Amino acid sequence: MQDVAVIIPAKDEADRIAATVGAAAGLPGVDLVVVVDDGSADGTAEAAEKAGAKVVRHSRNRGKGAAMETGAEAVRLLDGDRPRHLLFLDADLADTARDAAPLVEPVRAGDADMTIAAFSSTVKLGGHGFVVRLSREGIQRATGWTATQPLNGQRCLTRAAFEAARPLAAGFGVETGLTIDLLRQGFRVTEVEVPLAHRATGTDWRAQLHRARQFRDVARALAVREPAVAGRLDALRGRGRGRRA
Repeated sequence: MQDVAVIIPAKDEADRIAATVGAAAGLPGVDLVVVVDDGSADGTAEAAEKAGAKVVRHSRNRGKGAAMETGAEAVRLLDGDRPRHLLFLDADLADTARDAAPLVEPVRAGDADMTIAAFSSTVKLGGHGFVVRLSREGIQRATGWTATQPLNGQRCLTRAAFEAARPLAAGFGVETGLTIDLLRQGFRVTEVEVPLAHRATGTDWRAQLHRARQFRDVARALAVREPAVAGRLDALRGRGRGRRA
């Protein structure tokens, strides 16, 4: 049963994207892999094409949420109205993407509308988990559901669930917003343990900048969905302006 399309948002992942595409293409039920090159400055698009993916390019970096929407639209255009489940994978999974099949099974069986990966083997990260806590606590306040790994981008959705969540939250807030929006609409969301692994985030200034962007995007996604969060962000911005003055 060829009923799954894999969508891989990617930016500057030329060293891993071919392995990720190859592993994803071998998953049961997958006969379409779409890579969205989100403004890469390296050979990501070329490597993905050589590995067999359909590639859509953003001329500039538009963020993960936009890349996911572009990928889903590409699947629709390629397949017409053929109903497919959408499996989103990160570009840096490399060969471990071959272990993503358990994410599809509950969706295919009709037991879940969206699955979220819970990595069984965690990679030690350079950060302190503050963005994860922000997302987890925000989802819990908004829906009553507690996610183990709320920022995990490995997810399988029905097309109906994906369309119900559009427009997606911008940037790195997409996972947090997606989870809240679907749960609030009564869709069934569950976590599935899988032995996937991605590149560890380091501790240099680039990694710290990445975390700052994640925090900003998650906070924005929560602010739209939680008035209390919006009030706290406004207060923080006000104090920041006061210090600069």
